[in-house]
Amino acid sequence: MASSNLAMRLLTAAVVAPLLLLLLFAGPIWGWTTLVIVACAIASQEFFAMTHPADKLAQGIGIVSSIAVSLVIYAFGHDSRVLLTVLFVVPITGALITLWRLGDIPSAAFRVTAAIAGPLYIGGLLVTVALLRRDQADLGPRWVLLSLMFSWLADTGGYFVGRFFGKHKLHERVSPKKTVEGFFGSLLGASAGALLAHFWYLPSLPLSHALALAVVAGGLGQLGDLVESLIKRSTGIKDSGWIVPGHGGLLDRIDALLIVSPILYLYTLWTTGE
Repeated sequence: MASSNLAMRLLTAAVVAPLLLLLLFAGPIWGWTTLVIVACAIASQEFFAMTHPADKLAQGIGIVSSIAVSLVIYAFGHDSRVLLTVLFVVPITGALITLWRLGDIPSAAFRVTAAIAGPLYIGGLLVTVALLRRDQADLGPRWVLLSLMFSWLADTGGYFVGRFFGKHKLHERVSPKKTVEGFFGSLLGASAGALLAHFWYLPSLPLSHALALAVVAGGLGQLGDLVESLIKRSTGIKDSGWIVPGHGGLLDRIDALLIVSPILYLYTLWTTGE
């Protein structure tokens, strides 16, 4: 079963990755942005299906709120009035929606929190993948590639090191299969991505900075994976969805990217001023 699942994962990656890279490097900015917004819609649907499983209306409001957060940050990120408006309105809406869609009282606090935080968690963090592509001009696709590599190679390094050498559980109550050895394998995978960036497609990034980003973004990205595992475990869900063969849901695939991409975007924001 494990070998067949791995084969499916590799086959899916072999098909999807080239298409993503083609759109990233050869496609228009609006095409990449559209893909990110669509991904935001799918991931938020998976998220709210877990947190509000019996309430389609609340799920729909959560999806719309997530997309609104992404679009406003992307289009009006430098307009504090518009930005603050959506950052205030979305949490207020999330807080009040539970009063309208009351449901089960014992789960109300969880649903209120999810409705407030979900659009910021999905929409606010994922849009940085589009911002990196747009705001870094000709280097934009390369910065996005670095964020993808930090996520993908960390996941790959963690998987293989954990599978063959893992003995000590990292956080057994949240994710029984993850190990301390696998976590360090993730850092090695992210570091390999940093070396590829510096010596190949992003030489303007200093090696010391690349390796530091690999440790910080790669490490925190794996903790982001644990956060999504915690959400699934608390809601009794094995996979957030089924859209990616061999990988589960889209949220299962971008849980680390939701942490990695904002870190890289903030790095570029503070170091390049763009």
